[in-house]
Amino acid sequence: MSSQDRTGSRRAKIFKVSSLVVMAALFLSGCSSEVQKGWLPAERDNTSNTGRIIDLWVNSWIAALIVGVITWGLIIWCIVAYRRRRNETGYPRQISYNLPLEVFYLTIPLFMVLVFFYFTDRDQQAIDARVEDPDVIIDVRGKQWSWDFNYVLENKYDAGVQAQLNGEPGVPETLPTLYLPVNQTVEFRLNSRDVIHSFWVPAFLQKRDMIPERENYITLTPTREGVFEGKCAELCGEYHSEMLFNVAVVSEEEYEAHLETLEDGQLGEEYDRNPQTVTGESPSGADEQIGQD
Repeated sequence: MSSQDRTGSRRAKIFKVSSLVVMAALFLSGCSSEVQKGWLPAERDNTSNTGRIIDLWVNSWIAALIVGVITWGLIIWCIVAYRRRRNETGYPRQISYNLPLEVFYLTIPLFMVLVFFYFTDRDQQAIDARVEDPDVIIDVRGKQWSWDFNYVLENKYDAGVQAQLNGEPGVPETLPTLYLPVNQTVEFRLNSRDVIHSFWVPAFLQKRDMIPERENYITLTPTREGVFEGKCAELCGEYHSEMLFNVAVVSEEEYEAHLETLEDGQLGEEYDRNPQTVTGESPSGADEQIGQD
């Protein structure tokens, strides 16, 4: 086989692998109708954090693209400027070291890393900051394969009905729905009843793991009314794909009206698969609704 044939074969293989990667990316991006809107499935005004997250993401890509273009340009320039000329033989003159170039290689990447670290840390600290006195506290309990929502300050709960458990897509109208008042600070207290889950609302651009016996937090302010899709983003068992929910951001009046339809009490850790404590009987109707094994 000639060198041209081998080169053509390698190019064909590279093209084939690249095509598969692109197809896989497109396939995965279709896992959620929210994600189908693009790589950033959110508007800037969905929550108090989405604008900052979008800016960090976009600016990071711009910086990475600038660095990439400069790097590619230098590589191409070296390939062209120092290519082997016709009638040349042997190796070019070897340089053992170049102090200015080595200083450049050290200082520029170090400066870039420090800049990236500063902006990332600044935004992450702002996004993860907790509020001392949030307007709404939601104790979210993930379970195989549904959700319980405790409205802590109002002492109300909404027990998620067990999923269909048949591998079929969920029906949006029957999914557990978390209600949030618009323009009020919300603290999510994220807990798991059994295995590791992950609380993810794509339109909010935030997700966080829910780990048994460890409470995590998300603090944000919904700033746009609407119904948004939510899901578990951590493979948690056979029917992980059915662990879906809705988030309804509504006016304060509609939020208060919804609370009136809920049961009094809280569905706490006494319903976990391996509870630390057992505190009496379940609230009315909870045994049939929480869907535990």
